[in-house]
Amino acid sequence: MFDFLDSGQYDLLGAFWVTVQLTLYSAVGSLIWGTLLAGMRVSPVPLMRAFGTAYVNLVRNTPLTLVLVACSLGLGQTLQITLGGQDFKSIGFRLAVLGLVAYTGTFVCESLRSGINTVPVGQAEAARAMGLSFFQVLTLIVLPQAFRSVVAPLANVLIALTKNTTVASAIGVAEASALMKTMLENETSALFAVFAVFAFGFIVLTLPTGLILGWVSKRVAVKR
Repeated sequence: MFDFLDSGQYDLLGAFWVTVQLTLYSAVGSLIWGTLLAGMRVSPVPLMRAFGTAYVNLVRNTPLTLVLVACSLGLGQTLQITLGGQDFKSIGFRLAVLGLVAYTGTFVCESLRSGINTVPVGQAEAARAMGLSFFQVLTLIVLPQAFRSVVAPLANVLIALTKNTTVASAIGVAEASALMKTMLENETSALFAVFAVFAFGFIVLTLPTGLILGWVSKRVAVKR
């Protein structure tokens, strides 16, 4: 049933490695972008609050496939933005990371904003009374506590991101789901085996993440 794994015709590990790379790069970018968006949403500047709110509500409710296709067609083909890529493969990969960051950052933002709401208002008020600026209050007092309280929700976002990388195949990125589609077309007699292999692969990627970050969440939880 699993003879196709020994044929050497399919680069299974290579496809999952692309998935891992998409996840890691997108996770780092999403964490940075989501933190900036969260800062905008609680900012005392009305224009920044309006931008953060509009961006999060618009992008979060847009299908990820549409976001990635817009990055590929709008940025890549229409505006000729390559993000430093030299060929179709590298350009597609980088545009996929950009789209995943733009989309996933909104969920990171909302998770962080919920964590910010758990920080007692009196702490921020006391810091402002001591002369600290909004940026100092946010980075030194509020965000450290907010991050500690939302490790579990951020773990869920990371797991969802790992599964969302499959959408990158829509713009030609050769990750795991793209290879699965090819294998399903060629290995019609072993459909269940192909599904089982890729299901197991994604379980290997996501289950340890949930377990490790769940343990971290309990270790760093803010004691009230």
